[in-house]
Amino acid sequence: MRLTSLIENLFRRFLPSPFSIALLLTALTFVLALLFTQGQTSDPYWLSLLGYWEQGIWQKDLLVFAYQMMLILVLGHMLVLSPVMSRFISLMTKGIKSTAHAVVLVSVLTMLVSFFNWGLGLIFGALMARKVGETAQSQGLKINYPLVGAAAYVGMMIWHGGISGSAPAKVGERGHLRSLVSNELGAFLPDYIAYTDTVLSFQNIAIFILLLLGIPLLLIWLSRQGEDTIPELNRHIDKDTPSIKKDKKESASAGPSSFFRVNWDESKSLAYGFGLAIMIAFFYNYGTALSRGIVTPNMLNFLMLGLIFLLHGSIASILRAVDEAISGASGILIQFPLYFGIMGVMQNSGLVVAIADYFVALSSPQTLPILTFISAAIVNVFIPSGGGQWAIQGPVILEAAIALKVPVEKVIMALAYGDQLTNMLQPFWALPLLGITKLKASELLPYTLWVMGLGMLVFITALIFW
Repeated sequence: MRLTSLIENLFRRFLPSPFSIALLLTALTFVLALLFTQGQTSDPYWLSLLGYWEQGIWQKDLLVFAYQMMLILVLGHMLVLSPVMSRFISLMTKGIKSTAHAVVLVSVLTMLVSFFNWGLGLIFGALMARKVGETAQSQGLKINYPLVGAAAYVGMMIWHGGISGSAPAKVGERGHLRSLVSNELGAFLPDYIAYTDTVLSFQNIAIFILLLLGIPLLLIWLSRQGEDTIPELNRHIDKDTPSIKKDKKESASAGPSSFFRVNWDESKSLAYGFGLAIMIAFFYNYGTALSRGIVTPNMLNFLMLGLIFLLHGSIASILRAVDEAISGASGILIQFPLYFGIMGVMQNSGLVVAIADYFVALSSPQTLPILTFISAAIVNVFIPSGGGQWAIQGPVILEAAIALKVPVEKVIMALAYGDQLTNMLQPFWALPLLGITKLKASELLPYTLWVMGLGMLVFITALIFW
């Protein structure tokens, strides 16, 4: 396809690395803050902005959120690396015969898993794409491997409307909504909003089904226009890390002093016992919340932790999965502080509120959801964190919804849709996928931009007729 090839060539030549993108966005945020906001401090304003940046990096609430998100990513990766999930992925990718077949399988399964948990879906899709590439390489089959990688990333365009979505999860916490606005406005808000009114509402499920059908069809069309080649990947057959291998060698010749340690690491009863205890504690502590349709990040992480013990079946297997999962999340870990610094500048300078206020000022009861969607899509480029974006932009849209008498759950989902849309443009969350598939952001984005266009059409249409 000429247009896709043109975009791909431009991206290959000019698109910097994701880390450089974070640095450039930081510089752009400083420039925008200097141009469109005015400081009220006695110090030079640029020095104040540097202070806001440093404060944002070390903001305690954001660090807690980062740890929650890293756990979602790492635990999701560990879950996918369990023997049960590995066999499932191998079984699913065994019969791949063409790019069209591969992108449909990868995209559909990735979106289904991502609807449950974004971290699990991201890693699941990445490992599926990698397995497709290895299968094609071993069989000498020509496929469009970058398109398969793009298919593995599409789950990030439906995640915020799914069960692990940050905004729906936060508003499900009692008292959270009212804590974001003044006491006077808080009287107009419910104590919490259940998932049955957001993620599990008829409207949101209909949107998800449309994307579940539409995205694979778009990817099939793209597969007929692109160029197929045999992927060149380094096969990674033995997943044991050197430290684990060393332990195994030592266990074969070690004396009685290491007997119990090795035995406990391989013990199925220990892993299953802890897994069962965690699942019992999960349903005891969160059963009532689940029955009300309330899901929080801590609930998801606790559930995945229990499943990890049960599906891996041994401590040794869990430790091997930890080693591999941590490496896949390293790029995101080092970039989180940079984006938190951007958040600090945008929040304390009033830039993000100015952006949101600008769109709110143009809004009517009919247009507020659409303009909220557009503003959220823009803000997500600078703050690729659904929870962080909700913390900053949420109060503005809640006040606007109250003033214009627009259903609160509608503007919440409008923000979620806008946030997830531009993930197809912002490669921050693609870092684990890029590491696993050995692809580059410039190879994925020419295809994910098409997916973003389809998503924009679906989301705006839905918000008009919702």
